[in-house]
Amino acid sequence: MICKICLVSGRVQGVFYRATCRRRAGELGVHGYAKNLPDGRVEVLVCGEEGAVEVFVQWLWEGSAASRVRAVEVSEAPERLDGAPEGFHTA
Repeated sequence: MICKICLVSGRVQGVFYRATCRRRAGELGVHGYAKNLPDGRVEVLVCGEEGAVEVFVQWLWEGSAASRVRAVEVSEAPERLDGAPEGFHTA
């Protein structure tokens, strides 16, 4: 299992971006969370099999129909999050 932290910027708050992330995560079988940040970005933690995580990270550029993604900054999670919550949560 691998984990990535992604910071997504653009028009990504108030446009169902996080809900769409949750749906796509379910389709790919990855888990983690998506949460709004005070600066207007969305922070996404995604964990799972490497191939599924990579597909999800690429998908972050699409997002919801109303979103307009400007940038996706991707970094490795500081440690393998074996204790990461099951499912995909939004906050």
